[in-house]
Parts: sequence; structure tokens; C-alpha cells
Amino acid sequence: MANVDWYVEGVEFGSCNCSYGCPCQFEGLPTHGNCRGLEVVRIERGHFGDLRLDGLCVALLYAWPGPIFEGNGELQAIVDVRATSGQRDALVKILQGEETDEAATHWWVYHAMSSTVHEVLFEPIEFECDIEARTARVVIPGMVESTGRPIVNPDGEVHRVRIDIPDGIEFELAEIGSASVQANGAITLDIQDGYGQFNILRHSASGVVKR
Repeated sequence: MANVDWYVEGVEFGSCNCSYGCPCQFEGLPTHGNCRGLEVVRIERGHFGDLRLDGLCVALLYAWPGPIFEGNGELQAIVDVRATSGQRDALVKILQGEETDEAATHWWVYHAMSSTVHEVLFEPIEFECDIEARTARVVIPGMVESTGRPIVNPDGEVHRVRIDIPDGIEFELAEIGSASVQANGAITLDIQDGYGQFNILRHSASGVVKR
């Protein structure tokens, strides 16, 4: 049976507890042996069938006791409270890897590698992100606070670096910075100056849409 035709394009900010280089992007093992993090996306253009998704935000909290590929992780999706019931259903399906080709997106992989999937929450998501400047701010009241900033070298100068993954399952090109996250829900996070990722995300049922 064919997947529902869907597409999501927007600004993404992510952070995990790895060092700035995030070994996962290079098929390496997590810096501290485990993987814990957050991602937030503001959808600039999107649809699920005939249903528009433009202007909505979504977030994911995740945690694995080891590398992602070993599984046994936990995952929680948070969907913009402004979404209608139809939009909520559509976004939950997308974020949990439904209506998606096998292993085509990182959302599919995250869900497949999680033995615990917490209840989806519908909350206000305050999200600001400037990819070029490598800055971001996320507030999900009472639950998540996160900021992103450029990496600063020992001389106090801003350092710029990118990760280019032509055949990746999340992005093609991302600016890298420093990020901090505090989360106190079902998945707790306490990240200080960890990996920060700023990029455009373009996903469909068959994976990353290249431009």
C-alpha cells in the first residue's frame, strides 16, 4: 500500500550531549557512550495529503543508553498546540515514522530504535533560529529550555564549521555550534555546551528531498 503523500520543509535546530563534532555524524560512537538530545523544527512549507502544515512547530526528545543503532531508547514527540486535530494526527504519524519508507528518515530510525515511546504532548513551542548566525532559542513552558550559539575559540573568536552529508537521512548541510538544553519531562536533559546543529530540513515519505 502506497504511503500518504507528505512533505515537510523548515528550519531545524538540534542538540545532543556529544562534543561539537557529534561522532554519530561520522559513524562513530557517542562522546559519552550514550545519546540524549532534542530537536525542534519550524515548518515553513508542508502538507500531509491535502492538509497544510505550514507555520507549525514540532519537537522531539530522545535518549539511548548507548549508540542509536543498538536500540532500547526512548522517544517523546511534542506537537504545536495550535495544530488542529487533523494536523496533530498527521504530524504524529510523520514524527513516529509512519507513512514513510523503511529507514528513509531519521524520524523513522529514531522510532524504530526506541523501545519506549512516551505519550505525545501538545504544547506551545516558542522557537527562534538563525541558521547563518548559529543562534537559537527554544521554550516549551514548564518543560524545555534550550539555546544555541556559535562556537568560540580560545582566542575569543567565532569559529565556523559545517557538516555536509550528501546522502544523509536528516540533512544535506548543517551549520554547527554550541547548544545547551534543560528538560524535565518524561525524558530529562541537562546539556551544557554540547553539540548544536542548525539546518534546513526537507523530508518526504521517501527521505531527504535534495535541492
